[in-house]
Amino acid sequence: MGRYIVGVRFVVDQTEATPPYAQLREQIRAAIRTGDLPVGTRLPTIRRLAETAGVAPGTVARAYRELEAGGLIDTRGRHGTFVSNPADDQTLHRQQLSALARAYAQTAARYGVQPAVALGLIDQAMRDQE
Repeated sequence: MGRYIVGVRFVVDQTEATPPYAQLREQIRAAIRTGDLPVGTRLPTIRRLAETAGVAPGTVARAYRELEAGGLIDTRGRHGTFVSNPADDQTLHRQQLSALARAYAQTAARYGVQPAVALGLIDQAMRDQE
């Protein structure tokens, strides 16, 4: 078993424009990056975190799914959810970009944006970085 979270609290601001799942995802991601949640730390169950953060279990489940897709956490069935040990930075970055790309594609589809237009926006944003 891994360590449990001690002294880390996740708070969702219902008045904020950022969706609750994204707030949780970013707070957990930040805590992992700063070392407040070291590798091997066991995260609260979905229900427990939902209760303490004042959100629906589905909100926590979505945040956990996105963090797992990004390679930051591992769900081990009945054993729980743990901060994972990424293989290397390049793999972690690729996984994170893949999760962000999926979220972007879902948002573009929800807004009715055609794939070619969505890809053009990404292309322009990348060129703007040069």
